[in-house]
Parts: sequence; C-alpha cells; structure tokens
Amino acid sequence: MAVAFTKEESFETASETLLPDRPISPHPNLVTEAGLQALERQLHQAREAYEQTTSIEDVNERRRQGANPLRDARYFAARLRTAQLVPPPQSTDIVAFGSTVTFSRDDGRVQTYRIVGEDEADPKTGSISFVSPVAGFLMGKAVGDVTDAGGRELEIIAIA
Repeated sequence: MAVAFTKEESFETASETLLPDRPISPHPNLVTEAGLQALERQLHQAREAYEQTTSIEDVNERRRQGANPLRDARYFAARLRTAQLVPPPQSTDIVAFGSTVTFSRDDGRVQTYRIVGEDEADPKTGSISFVSPVAGFLMGKAVGDVTDAGGRELEIIAIA
C-alpha cells in the first residue's frame, strides 16, 4: 500500500503500525485447564491494552501504541478457537500430556517437568511443551524406563 493514501507521517510509521501476525504452530493446540484459562486471561489483557490506546488523540501514536496489543489479541483469539482441552491423565503408569515426570540424566542431574501445551510451556517454572524433544522422548514411557535422548540417556524416576 502506498503511503500517499494514508495519514501516517512516513512509510516507517506505517510499517510500525502494521505488524505481522505472531506465528501459529502447525501442531494440534492441546491445552490443560490451566493453559485454557491462561489463554483466556491473555486475550482479555490484550484487548484491554488495545482499548487503552483508543483514547490517544494522535492517530499515528494511537496506531503505534495499539499495534502490539492488536496483534496479541488476534493471536490469542486464534489459539482459543483451536484449543483442544485435554483432561488430566487418568493414570500415573505412563507419561502422558499433563503428567509431571521426574527423570535423571546420565550426567547425574535430576529434573522434573510437567508436559503441557505450547503456549503454557515455561521450562524455567517446570513445564515443557508436548512437542519439545525431551517430552517426545518421555511420552509413553513408565517409571524405570530408560530412553535415548539424542545420545544421552534419560531414566524416568517418577510420574505424577
């Protein structure tokens, strides 16, 4: 679109207000109950942030300030539309979506992660995405199983 037909001060200003959509994963959008609630909360926050920009008088500044919240609102709305709520695992016999698994690495480290959806995964707080390599190595395994994780061994210690 040519800048001549817009009210932006320059092409640079226009490009700041037309942000590309956040990438959406090609994987199924599996979520836990907590993950679904987090998506709803994030959509609400993005919409509120966008609404706050509507009172800015300068059109260029309003568009600039509203670009990120608008992009986030589109993303979270799409993720909520495609969310597939997965109930908690019925058993702790095998590692499944929603399981909390403790495993030891062959270097002696012991780690515990809950396997969750992509949007709720945060390794720093103890959750990993079901599409992550580590989760892929662990899913379907039982306590005592040892799996090869790209040349490293992981032994499952506990499943909750």
